[in-house]
Amino acid sequence: MARVLLLIPSRTYRTHDFMAAASRLGVEVVVGSEHRPALAGLMDDRSLRLDFLNVEVSTRRIIDFAQTHPLAAVVAVDDAGTLLAATAAQALGLPHNPVGAVEAALDKARMRERFAAAGLPTPRFITANIDEDPHAVARRVRYPCVVKPLDLSGSQGVVKVDHAGAFPAVFARVAAIVADCRHNGARPSVLVEDFIPGEEVAVEALLRGGVLEVLAIFDKPDPLNGPFFEETIYVTPSRLGSEQQAAIHETTARAAGALGLRDGPIHAELRLNDVGIWMLEVAARSIGGLCSRTLRFGSGISLEELIIRHAASLPMPAHDRERGAAGVMMLPIHERGRLRAVEGQAAAKLVPGIDGLVITIPPGEPLVPLPEGDRYLGFMFARAGSPAAVETALRLAHAELRVVTDG
Repeated sequence: MARVLLLIPSRTYRTHDFMAAASRLGVEVVVGSEHRPALAGLMDDRSLRLDFLNVEVSTRRIIDFAQTHPLAAVVAVDDAGTLLAATAAQALGLPHNPVGAVEAALDKARMRERFAAAGLPTPRFITANIDEDPHAVARRVRYPCVVKPLDLSGSQGVVKVDHAGAFPAVFARVAAIVADCRHNGARPSVLVEDFIPGEEVAVEALLRGGVLEVLAIFDKPDPLNGPFFEETIYVTPSRLGSEQQAAIHETTARAAGALGLRDGPIHAELRLNDVGIWMLEVAARSIGGLCSRTLRFGSGISLEELIIRHAASLPMPAHDRERGAAGVMMLPIHERGRLRAVEGQAAAKLVPGIDGLVITIPPGEPLVPLPEGDRYLGFMFARAGSPAAVETALRLAHAELRVVTDG
């Protein structure tokens, strides 16, 4: 039986889906996490306590563990574990992405540099330390621009600025977010780049020996024009034409190659406008949150199963994405408060096409909207005969929900 180490940060939504996939495959799972498991002592051969920020020490722990419990793969389920996964897999002689490639994928400035060097359309940018004078920084950039942390995800801390007069306040706001996240290893700098207008799409893909296999292209029908960039609806298959989709595939492959990524899942973000296809970001992991539940392959195979099969060199069955359209809405948080209830869930689930609804923040927990917030209220899923029908179902169901808070 293959044994796989899953690097699972405590705040991820994805534990259940990866564990369920491993169980279906008959794969033995060792969980690597920063917290001591509840059954410590009884499951010492099934768990490892790891500090994802201290890659050197954690890699040694994994190597020591593998001496007596050989591993077939090390798989990171979120950004937090991708560097440790690459470093440990390299040390163990397992398939992996080059460490430098993963480091570049985790740093938006390095990523921009590599994209530009490869001739990919990518926004013009500068970096600035969070302690710099924002008025001085404001004179160095073009408008409109976007200010963002170098190494946070999920649109946290990403803010558009339309003119120089608004820049200092936005810079200070983003700098405060970065400073507050320093305990997560965030670098004390921000990226300031040109705002690129246009349609945005996401690509879910698998790299196999440097060859990119696109699994899905998601349209994002809600415009993402700022001031914040809260993603809401993803729908697949894309409604773009075949030539545009082929160009998206080619651009994503070039971007992965520019970073040096060669193995495992990637999640990419691109924008399309009259100039062409702009490469925004490539992450060396699969889609976040519970969004992967929109994807089914072959005879019901999940994205997590494909990832584990590939990582552990297990047989890879035919896995064309299922016919029909599917989508997810990441339920936005609009106002601060302490969650009391989400009403209307039963009515939302009765909307034709709705395939599931999961509220991921329990009652009593605080709600923090973007740009300071780092999580969604929940996820809602739909399936229908067309992308348009999926989008309609999600919007109608969302209209049934009412978020009740204690102010």
